[in-house]
Amino acid sequence: MDDLVSLISRQGYVLLAAIVFAEAIGLPVPAAFALLAAGAASAWKILNPGIAVIVAVGSMLLGDWLMFLLGRYSGWGLLGFLCRLSLNPETCILRSAESFYKRGKLTLVVAKFIPGINTMAPPLAGSMNMRAEQFLRFDLAGCLFYALGFGGVGFLFSDFVRAITRGVQAAGDALEILLIFAVIAYLIYRTWTYYRNRVYRVVPRVQVEEVASKLSHGGEGVILLADVRSHGYYDAETQRIKGSIRIEPNNLEEEIKNLPKDREIYLYCT
Repeated sequence: MDDLVSLISRQGYVLLAAIVFAEAIGLPVPAAFALLAAGAASAWKILNPGIAVIVAVGSMLLGDWLMFLLGRYSGWGLLGFLCRLSLNPETCILRSAESFYKRGKLTLVVAKFIPGINTMAPPLAGSMNMRAEQFLRFDLAGCLFYALGFGGVGFLFSDFVRAITRGVQAAGDALEILLIFAVIAYLIYRTWTYYRNRVYRVVPRVQVEEVASKLSHGGEGVILLADVRSHGYYDAETQRIKGSIRIEPNNLEEEIKNLPKDREIYLYCT
């Protein structure tokens, strides 16, 4: 933390902009710590608080806008890539989509405070074809909330931040050792989760022709087709395969209760 404050003291707004932008595009950098440090530096008259907020919010908004556009034009490809970098890749997209399902557009206002969803929210909004002006309005509110929240804490508790940085400097060797152990533990955890979830990396598939053949030979009473597209790709006017039913993937616990037990169920999505 003291190194971060020292760097911000020397490099100022450029470093602050780079860190918050990097987090916005999915890189594992400590934007919250940078905002805390910038708030403390503002209290120490090193930075101008108004300019710091404008720089931080503008950089976050730019990064989020880039991710929004990439999500719109690459769809689930980008989301899948980001999820492979997350701690829980098997639930990453569903967890983020569930937040949109429950909170709607307000997800963008609080997303930056929720690990995992902070990076996923802008590209997910883009993949769900949210209107650009609507995204910018809600994301701007979220960026302001985030910057003022952590920056304000750093500003108000600047003396405490100074004490913490001195303590970290005094215990620098111990902190480096703890950091090394943390990295090793993270690598072990990722290796464990990779092997634990490797069975889910291969999704059973069936050819369209095979299902059509079964249906044409009297399979309507045996086969059930279910549309499980994310609600961002689905609305009341969307066309479905004839005879299929609609299942909301973010409400599976309730949906599963209504499924028949005596039929083969085939799912299709986007």
